[in-house]
Amino acid sequence: MKDFKDKVMFITGAAHGFGQVIAQAGAQRGMKLALVDIDETALAATAKTIADTGATVITVPADVTKEDEVNAAIDETMKVFGQIDLLINDAGIALAGRMWELPTRDWEWILHINVMAQVYTMKKIIPIMMAQKTHGTILNVSSIAGLIDTPGMPAYHASKFASVGLTEATAYDLQRAEADIEMHVMCPGFVQTDLYHTEDHRPAQYRDDQDPYYQSEAFAKGQQVAKYVITNGMPIDTIADTVFKALEDNEFYILTHPEFNPLIQDRVNRIVNHKAPDVHVMDGLM
Repeated sequence: MKDFKDKVMFITGAAHGFGQVIAQAGAQRGMKLALVDIDETALAATAKTIADTGATVITVPADVTKEDEVNAAIDETMKVFGQIDLLINDAGIALAGRMWELPTRDWEWILHINVMAQVYTMKKIIPIMMAQKTHGTILNVSSIAGLIDTPGMPAYHASKFASVGLTEATAYDLQRAEADIEMHVMCPGFVQTDLYHTEDHRPAQYRDDQDPYYQSEAFAKGQQVAKYVITNGMPIDTIADTVFKALEDNEFYILTHPEFNPLIQDRVNRIVNHKAPDVHVMDGLM
């Protein structure tokens, strides 16, 4: 995608982090914006900041783990703008915890928002883009955790590996359908986002404050680690330019941290050589 002016961006997770800075950068390039997020207060503040620059923007509060709310948000966008040219699937969460300790509801929450929310938007927007007969672009935000494996966050890895696979497989299907839609997957490392505030956005259907897990040492440690790696990550102010440059150059994989390339290569080597993950090797490469 090279021409952004007057094109319509539909972006989830728009109130914070990547979504917020990508939306702002889209507005600077003359795009019209449909901003979607569960955090209505922050969403309104982000929209006001963008609208004050003269950009055309609407807000559509929605819980993207619910397909009916996603569909309603897309319908509202089409009602207002009549088209969607760029879909940014940014909404997502991070949950730490070993496989046998993390509550089932947490597995369901992370898979619903990090994977199924991307399914819901693409399932409805791809036919819209095909019917428009104009060039369309879809960017799914995954993570470096979708390309490498590390201990302590199996649910996060499972969801992000799924996002990468979903994007790759959909790209094949769009090519075979001869659809004028390009796919991209963003796999960033640690960046100073809002991600360590995941618990602030937990919907009621995934909440049980009486579960002793949420008072456990394991839960507290996971929260501490998440805060540390995010607050000490790359400054977020470079991300939007990286994203739009990658869109302009039609780069499928959008990577932000080349220091993780040895871990990606190690995983590929292990696969083709039938080797199991080795925590000692991983520790040496991190």
